[in-house]
Amino acid sequence: MTSTWLGRASLLGPNIKMSSLSTANVEFCLDVFKELNSNNAGDNIFFSPLSLLYALHMILLGARGNSAEQIKKVLHINHEEPAKAEFKDSSECSQAGRIHSDFGVLISQINQLDSNYTLSIANRLYGTKKIAFHQQYLTCSEKLYQTRLQTVDFEQSTEETRRTINAWVESKTNGKVTNLFGEGTIDPSSVMVLVNAIYFKGQWQNKFQERETVKAPFQLNEGRSVLVEMMYQMGTFKLAVIKRPQMQVLELPYVNNKLSMIILLPTGTTKLEQIAKQLNARALQEWIGPSHMVEREVEVHLPRFKLEIQYELNSLLKSLGMADIFNQGKADLSGMSSAKGLYLSKVIHKSYVDVNEEGTEAAAATGDIITVKRLPIRYQFMANKPFLFFIRDIHSEMIIFCGKFASP
Repeated sequence: MTSTWLGRASLLGPNIKMSSLSTANVEFCLDVFKELNSNNAGDNIFFSPLSLLYALHMILLGARGNSAEQIKKVLHINHEEPAKAEFKDSSECSQAGRIHSDFGVLISQINQLDSNYTLSIANRLYGTKKIAFHQQYLTCSEKLYQTRLQTVDFEQSTEETRRTINAWVESKTNGKVTNLFGEGTIDPSSVMVLVNAIYFKGQWQNKFQERETVKAPFQLNEGRSVLVEMMYQMGTFKLAVIKRPQMQVLELPYVNNKLSMIILLPTGTTKLEQIAKQLNARALQEWIGPSHMVEREVEVHLPRFKLEIQYELNSLLKSLGMADIFNQGKADLSGMSSAKGLYLSKVIHKSYVDVNEEGTEAAAATGDIITVKRLPIRYQFMANKPFLFFIRDIHSEMIIFCGKFASP
């Protein structure tokens, strides 16, 4: 499935609770980031919370009982309506409840074409052919999430299945996400594998000029530094200067002002880990809010970088509270199949980002014109030390990608 992000909340209609969807997206994003950061303190981090939410909603569609409750808690779904125990009408997927119809509408907007962006989300469930899946689940996952479950023979054709999955993901991510499953990573005893990869390509509203890029030192921990290709441009950008913790927050828009990259850069004696410690949905909302973000003349120094990171997320999702779904004795996926012993064997997530002068290639506007009084000061934004970054849809405030650049 190739889908292109449009993401204008106004297109979603008055009934979609955009704020609750985006709040859940930010909460989930930061939960995942903190778990990854606690295990990879000095390393780069890059993942797509939107893509993961998409994949986990597909699992939720077939989960029941305690398994469903655990997933909803991890996804920060606070809808009061109970999850439906079953689909009552085979021709209707609305029985799945508002959780899925809201998110399904959002995903269908992602399918709208926009020539300025390419956003491809490759999501697919692979299930063992030994189990019969409910036709209703297959129909509704295709209708609501434009994706489907594919039956494969993990037991007899393990390597062939692995190659098939890898080839499918590669084709859906413009060849950027390759060899998602390495040799021997798919177990013949697997019963269900969730595959999730994402690719994004967008151009900056204001491109960096390649002739301005120079080699410059990037500070690592313990006072060490390495040389990076440092891009440069001067322009008018939204910039916040936060006093506690001390940092600058810069917004670099992509063409058409629909998407932007937000960068959180520690300043003074503040370390990135101090910002990460204080990072929560409310703090982030405040830091990037209109009371702090002001259009200013900024000299931007940003390293050119490329990240390609893969995670197996079973243990991370378990530690966030989604344990039963991975346990053969406890998983309740009776919305997918009445067969006993169906559980999720593996969740693999891979994403790719390339930040350069032209824009961002990654695999994995409000329309108001605000006149801001020009400030005489020219600000320096020197990203020559570890920083956090988010790529988000400006209007809906959904975070598509989240990353930490710490080690060139």
